[in-house]
Amino acid sequence: MHSERAPLFLKIAAWGGLIFLHFPLLIIAIYAFNTEDAAFSFPPRGLTLKWFSVAASRGDIIDSVTLSLQIAAMSTAIALVLGTLAAAALWRSTFFGKNAISLLLLLPIALPGIITGLALLTAFKTINLEPGFFTIVVGHATFCVVVVFNNVIARFRRTSWSLGRSSMDLGADGWQTFRYVVLPNLASALLAGGMLAFALSFDEIIVTTFTAGHERTLPLWLLNQLWTSARCAGHQRGCAAGDAGDDSPHSGSLVAHPRRRDCRRWRKITSISTGQCYAKSTADKG
Repeated sequence: MHSERAPLFLKIAAWGGLIFLHFPLLIIAIYAFNTEDAAFSFPPRGLTLKWFSVAASRGDIIDSVTLSLQIAAMSTAIALVLGTLAAAALWRSTFFGKNAISLLLLLPIALPGIITGLALLTAFKTINLEPGFFTIVVGHATFCVVVVFNNVIARFRRTSWSLGRSSMDLGADGWQTFRYVVLPNLASALLAGGMLAFALSFDEIIVTTFTAGHERTLPLWLLNQLWTSARCAGHQRGCAAGDAGDDSPHSGSLVAHPRRRDCRRWRKITSISTGQCYAKSTADKG
């Protein structure tokens, strides 16, 4: 039995959608090999592997990546356990308030991240729990559970419990039934839910901002680098205004005088990293 071929328009639409989704990833991959310091120049003028060695040699990058991986792994493990148990309970049981509990389980991922983050921060402050590694894991697990629950409950609904009853009729206990009958049927759903939960936790930034404290995951580290880069650019523009003001003593005194000495120190720096820029900006505030 031969299936009909898809129309040409449908093929073009499918390939167009795939290109639209994956083209930004291709651009980011190309930027990783760019020889220019300004990574967002396109097309790149050359290719190099220098930036990989630079990233590997920076302790702050390694620490942030390691922290993000640890948090994502723990959040995913918690979500797999709690999400599977919740799905099993709602699948096999019928009780008053079942639909309300299902709604409450889905609520964390339906709410805006800023509301979830504020709610978690308020709860942690109420019980005098300082933001840190543990609070980040708890915050991420709240929405990772939803992802696992959705995948597992969908698989449960396509699975007949008659398989479990047949297993027990043949002499298997509850653990053997779960291991040899239920778990193989859930394997693909658990894998899909776990992968999606890990990805969501790894790049989560809104909830993490409220629960991180002094910890810096990779998304927060990247955001901090963008913020300090913009801060450096603004500081350099101020120095340029100070240079222009030096030519006119009257107008220059209004623009350049407050930070003229500071700008002179900045003009001695020909190449500065964002981390050094942040330290300099912090010193200026002091």
